[in-house]
Parts: sequence; C-alpha cells; structure tokens
Amino acid sequence: MSTQSVYAEKTVSLSELRKRPADFFGGEPVAVLSHNKTAGYVIGAEVFEQMIKLLEANLTGVKGQFRPNAARMKAIAEQGANLILAASEEELFDFSE
Repeated sequence: MSTQSVYAEKTVSLSELRKRPADFFGGEPVAVLSHNKTAGYVIGAEVFEQMIKLLEANLTGVKGQFRPNAARMKAIAEQGANLILAASEEELFDFSE
C-alpha cells in the first residue's frame, strides 16, 4: 500500500468539482481526488499570484513568463470550469496529471 501527500486541507472529488466548480476557486488550495488519489489542485487567482511572486523572489534572475491580469485569470478560471462541466464521465475518470 503506497501513501501520497496531499498539500491542501480541503479535498473534493472530480465529480463534485464538475457539479460546482466555482465553489472551489477560493483563498486556499483544494486537492482534487480521483479514485482517492490526488489528481491535481484547484487554486484561486490570489493564491496563484502569491505563488508566482514567491517563485520570482526565490529564483533570482528569473521572471515569470505567464503574468495575466485579474480579468484574464477570471476568464481562464471560467474556461476551466466550462471544460470540467462539459467533460464526460469517461474523460473525468481517465484524467491524469
């Protein structure tokens, strides 16, 4: 039996994420589980922006290349939510990181 680290206090199943994706784009990361294994993480725009700033601060001389503004981040999140809602059960089941 193998163990896996989950780097979030909250978890959600792929099925639940598909039903209410906007509920999970908040101020803290949410682990998305598929068959009780972490398939990925959902994070809000503010958390993502903080991560980019931390990476830039720790990687001297490296500037983040993906720097969308708040409106673009919202559009990306909405597009992701729409893709999740449109995905078939088979696509969600076969999802891998």
